[in-house]
Amino acid sequence: MGKRDELIARYADDLKTKCKVTPDMALLTKVTIGCGPAIYDNDAQTVAASDPAELERIKTNFLIRKLGLKDGPELMEGINAAIDTYGKSERNKYRAVFYYLLVKHFGKEAAYA
Repeated sequence: MGKRDELIARYADDLKTKCKVTPDMALLTKVTIGCGPAIYDNDAQTVAASDPAELERIKTNFLIRKLGLKDGPELMEGINAAIDTYGKSERNKYRAVFYYLLVKHFGKEAAYA
């Protein structure tokens, strides 16, 4: 089992235990691959959900650029929904899991087809 496979298994476990979501493993794998080398970097692999600048970057770089969504208040509502699903008290919010939750929230699975 390679490093990426270990991380995907960890992300699936987070989705099951912390988010109470049954993961679509094919989609989770594609989202993880889409995160690129960030998943291997200790700082970049997690989302700083309490940092407004980080949330703005996610909105711009992921939701608008990657998923092709139009800017509007519903984007931040979706980000806040993902934070609530993951758990506000959860310190380590893995980027791949967070992005997976956003893809599911906005119904943009086709972006990874």
